[in-house]
Amino acid sequence: MNEDADELTYAETGVDIDESEAATAALVDAVGDLEGTTDYAGLVDIGDRYLGLATDGVGTKLLVADAIGDYSTVGIDCVAMNVNDLVASGVTPVAFVDYLAVDEPSEDLSQQVGEGLSAGASRAGMALVGGETAVMPEVIEGFDLAGTAAGLATEDDLLPGEAEEGDVLVGLPSSGIHSNGLTLARQAATREHAYTDPYPYDGSKTVGEALLEPTRIYADVLDPLHDHDIHAAAHVTGGGWTNLLRMGEYRYEITDPFEAQDVFAFVQEEGAVSDEEMHRTFNMGTGFVVALPEGEATSFTDEAGGRVIGRVEAGESVEIRGLSLT
Repeated sequence: MNEDADELTYAETGVDIDESEAATAALVDAVGDLEGTTDYAGLVDIGDRYLGLATDGVGTKLLVADAIGDYSTVGIDCVAMNVNDLVASGVTPVAFVDYLAVDEPSEDLSQQVGEGLSAGASRAGMALVGGETAVMPEVIEGFDLAGTAAGLATEDDLLPGEAEEGDVLVGLPSSGIHSNGLTLARQAATREHAYTDPYPYDGSKTVGEALLEPTRIYADVLDPLHDHDIHAAAHVTGGGWTNLLRMGEYRYEITDPFEAQDVFAFVQEEGAVSDEEMHRTFNMGTGFVVALPEGEATSFTDEAGGRVIGRVEAGESVEIRGLSLT
């Protein structure tokens, strides 16, 4: 870590997770009771199945894309951030609709974004059914990209959503920084570097390209999820490893996490970011976690990949790499 640099935190760069959660809670309170919601998706009972819905955007990762004029991967991120939430509920994605808002029309931007959306939908095994492009020069500076994924699930497909004491935790590796925490990552990376500078860990790409590595889509684990007695799953996104607490109030003892990709070491070094802040903000190498009975773990990992990374115990924290997150 760069001891001479001031330590960056997510809150100091403009994103306070506690304030964000409070604002979300205020919105939910104003709307009233939400029927059929899980921690990751909304559910509508349509008879013999449930319609699952998730909506999300790409966030400030778009600013990196805009800075280097490479919009080819952000569509994948947009699909991934929605689809992975459906998967964490046990819902199979079937269709995606996007919303692209720009300050001025750009054929090149639209084409690259569209190609990324198409690639993401293909990876998720679902249809891309169009969307909306809005030109709003007095509202938008640059562009914004968001979308909504719709999926279907039977009652048996849906995950209970609550881990049990004694469960093992199976983790699936991430592809890198995914699409959250970029406000912190961007400010750290550009303290001493430009986005076009060679990336210190791999000179064949730039700093910007390292930050733009697209989010992994976990739709390929749906069949194993449905074939096993899965109690709960966590998409490790905003909030980092504290997302495991969404599986219930337990102690999540992480003994064998996947190694964090070098992009995390780069961000931590350049921003003098603490270990705790890194694990509260980023996935640190593990993008998806499943809680299931120990007897199911070998069969699940044989089908889905990944490995056992820890256990569920009594308590209320996430214990990882010498840190205790609550």
